[in-house]
Amino acid sequence: MSHTPHELAEEFPDRVDQMSQMKQSDAHFAKLFDEYHEINRAVHRAEVDIEPTDDLHMAEMRKERLAIKDEIWSMILAAKS
Repeated sequence: MSHTPHELAEEFPDRVDQMSQMKQSDAHFAKLFDEYHEINRAVHRAEVDIEPTDDLHMAEMRKERLAIKDEIWSMILAAKS
């Protein structure tokens, strides 16, 4: 299987343990975590032409991925405080 870029463990390597704990204790965080990985893999499949898409759809998927990642990061920071 090919490497999928932008995995959360690579995006936030110093927060892997915290994310793991939050997935266990926060259902909303766990849902966002799963949604992020789903959209991230869809973007990757489109980028490598496994499931090609048009530019507009690609841009929308990337925006969705970024919005989810921003919300995840906000939750990580809030939990750290």
